[in-house]
Amino acid sequence: MTVRRAVSTVIALALALILAACAGLPTGGSVHVGKAIDEVEGPPDFSYVPNSPVRDATPQQIVEGFIAAGSGPRGNWKVAQEFLTTTFRQKWQPQAGVTVYAPGESSISSPAENELVFSVEPVATVDATGSYRPADPGRIPFTFSLVQERGQWRIAQAPDGIVLDANRFGSVFQSYDLSYFDRGWRTLIPDVRWFPSTNPATRITAALVSGSPSPWMAESVRSAFTGEVTLTQPSVPVQSGIAQISFDPSIRDLNRETLARMKTQLEASLAGAGILDVQMLVGDEPLDVTARTTRSTAVDARPLVLRDGAFGFLSGNDVEEVPGLGDALDEADPESVETDAARTTAAVRTGSGAILRVSSDGQRTEVDTRAGMTAPTVDTFGYIWTVPEDQPGEVVAYAPDGTARKIPAGWVGATEVAAMRVSRDGARVAALVRSGGQWAVWVAGIIRDESGSVPTSLGQPLPVATLGGRGVDLSWIDGATIAVVYVDGQQRVVREQTVGGQGTEVRGPDGVVAVAGGNQSGSVFLLTDDGSLYAQRGSWQILASDVSVLADQQGLPG
Repeated sequence: MTVRRAVSTVIALALALILAACAGLPTGGSVHVGKAIDEVEGPPDFSYVPNSPVRDATPQQIVEGFIAAGSGPRGNWKVAQEFLTTTFRQKWQPQAGVTVYAPGESSISSPAENELVFSVEPVATVDATGSYRPADPGRIPFTFSLVQERGQWRIAQAPDGIVLDANRFGSVFQSYDLSYFDRGWRTLIPDVRWFPSTNPATRITAALVSGSPSPWMAESVRSAFTGEVTLTQPSVPVQSGIAQISFDPSIRDLNRETLARMKTQLEASLAGAGILDVQMLVGDEPLDVTARTTRSTAVDARPLVLRDGAFGFLSGNDVEEVPGLGDALDEADPESVETDAARTTAAVRTGSGAILRVSSDGQRTEVDTRAGMTAPTVDTFGYIWTVPEDQPGEVVAYAPDGTARKIPAGWVGATEVAAMRVSRDGARVAALVRSGGQWAVWVAGIIRDESGSVPTSLGQPLPVATLGGRGVDLSWIDGATIAVVYVDGQQRVVREQTVGGQGTEVRGPDGVVAVAGGNQSGSVFLLTDDGSLYAQRGSWQILASDVSVLADQQGLPG
């Protein structure tokens, strides 16, 4: 999840480290926590300071020390470079990427003289832009060639990038949301990236200003930064929580709307690094820019249910009905429901498997007559998306006027799909799919026409997570997180998965058939096959019984 560091938390951590130091300093171990070294003024960062090579170390000790030094990003991995020959230091590119491996799943061998192979069972990879991707199964070998330089073994050849076990990776790197706009410039879309936690403001700003969106969503989002302006200094100073970002003078030629969009993206992206405000500068002169207001994708925090014929939000033992939709839905015999943000349209699958568009004026229209359909989902423009469980490539989006738009390729590469949900921003869609005999979570960008509303295709699907059993249901929690339910043996497992990051799992109640996300981690609701509604309050607690449908929401009215 995106890192939100409060200053008070950092100060408390600093005090704890100082007090711990009074009890004595560690004298052993290959890696230890050292004093923070700030590159620019701002909230202090805390990072590992790995050990330098020891004199007369063996080739294996040099390779193992080099791997351990991947935990020290200071000075462009300065300590790790000490394990390299003088010549190879000029060639090695530590920022080329990260291979994250399962703790304890590594080995080292020597297939030839002066050559060592470090093999790992990968968990994920992070590329040079900070994009995280689950790794394919199978061990990865890293080959190192060593020579003696001034009587000491040093590495003369090694792959670019660093290698970290999953535990150390979570301490050295943190996730941050780069913020982009949807195609209509209305809503911010997070693009999760992983950077070393030292001086994150500089890394985030460089990625946003000089980089581009992740390829899988590039055609579904927009950025105000299109290469027309550049940064005039590599670092971003932070004073009293305000990031000071210096641009070249050409930024003055841009119109006020573009500048406002730039500041909006910068403020949202840097908020995850604890930045309170952004000051855009040309030289020493601040630009007079005000960020834009964007559309919220929050939903009502209460569960939206159909219970005893009443459709609405559960408040205690009562249901606060949604005007108009309640009567129409009760008569439709719904099995699954998703409402648009205005709560005037619902995408419905009935008990007989029919797919309906239900309106708050009481109209019910059958939109898809194919058999074996997954639960439908409605996007921000009123399109109802459908796909048959056994035909993942046959995705269709139905316009409010009933026009069917076939989405080319659909979930290409999948053999089965259990659930599909459009994100609340309307720019992405997630699915539970089976591919290669394995159940997984995939996400794709939604590509729309020039008007920005009509869906035309999906981008290349991004595998987000591999599951330990058959998928049951999924729901968006926020712009970067999906709640997933799957079956592992006889158990239901609930997984919160970051799109472009890691996931966490807990055991769910028996018989879960539906999940609905709220607005933050831990805010999911579950419905079981006996009509029990659960919420996570430390453990799973029953909120109500006799619930017929747990509905998904696409947002709030307004």
